[in-house]
Amino acid sequence: MKQLNLNADLGESFGAWEMGSDAELLQIVGSANIACGFHAGDPLVMRRTVRQALDAGVSLGAHPSFPDLQGFGRRAMQIPAAELEAMLIYQIGALAGIARAEGGVLTHVKPHGALNNMACEDAALAATVVRAVQAFDPSLILLAPALSQLQRVSAAAGLAVGIEIFADRAYTDEGNLVPRSQPGAVLHSAEDCMAHVLRFVEADGIVCASGKVLKTPFHSICVHGDGPQAVSAAAMIRESLQEKGCRLVPLPAAVLG
Repeated sequence: MKQLNLNADLGESFGAWEMGSDAELLQIVGSANIACGFHAGDPLVMRRTVRQALDAGVSLGAHPSFPDLQGFGRRAMQIPAAELEAMLIYQIGALAGIARAEGGVLTHVKPHGALNNMACEDAALAATVVRAVQAFDPSLILLAPALSQLQRVSAAAGLAVGIEIFADRAYTDEGNLVPRSQPGAVLHSAEDCMAHVLRFVEADGIVCASGKVLKTPFHSICVHGDGPQAVSAAAMIRESLQEKGCRLVPLPAAVLG
């Protein structure tokens, strides 16, 4: 039986501004990547999300980003490596501290937004991310997109790597995400997201927008939590994978067995 993980980026509200359907998604997914305050989230939101995730039996991940609260972490930034490494340690530490205070343990790290996208193509930036994770806790899993520089650099450095695909994003023939600015980059209906994931499972790899198949293993499927279809898409994907005979588990079980 194939073991897979569903993950979602959560805790992305800020103060009085609310985003996503965290409580509903935590009843569906196996892992939560929780914003650490630099692109979204604040201490109260972080603590509330950690509590909800622990109540749901969901594994906890830190979701650090560039310091870009206004741009939701989606704007490219050029930050010196030493400074960025310190920023990442700061964010991971904040989430780990809240997890500890609530009786939980951090299991993984997943970079957010532009930081993640850039590290997927830039080996030097990927190495900065890896150094930050290793400096904080080398036993943490790094959740990295399939076929990315982030995956390769993490594995070469000896980190446990959770290989990720996205339920709602189209892929180029090189295995990168189609930029959001291009038509068709984001899948909007729950049915389209479900069909997208099932194609990947059946192909044992990434099915690009062109139809090209890039063979690759993967452990986890990201169901983004900030769209109107998020809960219905996640539920449909979960049900369809179970019907295909997949066992859905928290990220450590999917990666480490």
